[in-house]
Amino acid sequence: MEQNMEKKFLEIKDLRVEYTSEGKIIHAVNGVSLKLEKGHSLGLVGETGAGKTTIAKSIMRILNPVASHVRGGEIYLNGVDVLKVPEAEMRQIRSKVVAMIFQDPMTALNPVRTVGDQIAEVIKIHNNVSVAKSWTMAEDMLERVGILRERASEYPHQFSGGMKQRVVIAIALACNPELLLADEPTTALDVTIQAQVLEMINQLKVEFNSSLLLITHDLGIVAETCDEVAVIYAGKIVENGPIESVFNRPSHPYTVGLFGALPRLDEEVDRLSPIAGMPPDPTNLPEGCSFHPRCPRATEQCRQKDPQMREIDAGHFCACHNV
Repeated sequence: MEQNMEKKFLEIKDLRVEYTSEGKIIHAVNGVSLKLEKGHSLGLVGETGAGKTTIAKSIMRILNPVASHVRGGEIYLNGVDVLKVPEAEMRQIRSKVVAMIFQDPMTALNPVRTVGDQIAEVIKIHNNVSVAKSWTMAEDMLERVGILRERASEYPHQFSGGMKQRVVIAIALACNPELLLADEPTTALDVTIQAQVLEMINQLKVEFNSSLLLITHDLGIVAETCDEVAVIYAGKIVENGPIESVFNRPSHPYTVGLFGALPRLDEEVDRLSPIAGMPPDPTNLPEGCSFHPRCPRATEQCRQKDPQMREIDAGHFCACHNV
């Protein structure tokens, strides 16, 4: 899985994250390794609770320090391990190098401050400009995401859900970050607004030459937006590779199941084929392959031994004993 060192921008090595709750240990991320080249887009796909958001928060280093623990691994941005840098340095990395679009704009925005103030604050902190200049730049960012600059003095409750998401995107892009983490940015939006937001993210990504890590459970969004895809289950990457390869030849039973649950316009079927069962309890993961209790191909080897990632096509990797 080695890539050209000059192109490799984000590299996650064997990341392991745990939460503690009511005396129990929740194994949220269990040895995730990912790589992303400069200017490329990677879609991280999986069910709720698979560990997607935890990975993004680990990159930003904004996990709750009381309830969460990074038990191992490294996260390199431009060759710097962000898990080891001092907090003062990390504050400079956030927004300037990596920024995040949060899933719910209702909770991401401060309800008692104007949207212009919230964008300008980020700009002023990281660009060492005057209050007046930061406000003008905030208005410019609003226009870039399709909101009239005159609305900078309004409050979040005066905006629709789609407009709030645009404000969150403006905050994330205010300092031209090199890496954009988008955590299910269209989940709460209707399909029309969803398409507009995705198109805008793509345009701004090209304009700023940013890399994109898109977290979602929607394979359709990944197909429209990303160059590569990584499928995560129970805190582990089970399949990843170029979009064309993974979509044309899904190989892990979980990936096959995700595609089987999607409606298709070119086929007539009476019922979709959902994946049987439920995701495993993260406080008590099964032995061997975590997917084996739900897998139609499971063998005794799957129940006893955790499969390792291996290349099944050029750049296409899968962790399954039966592939």
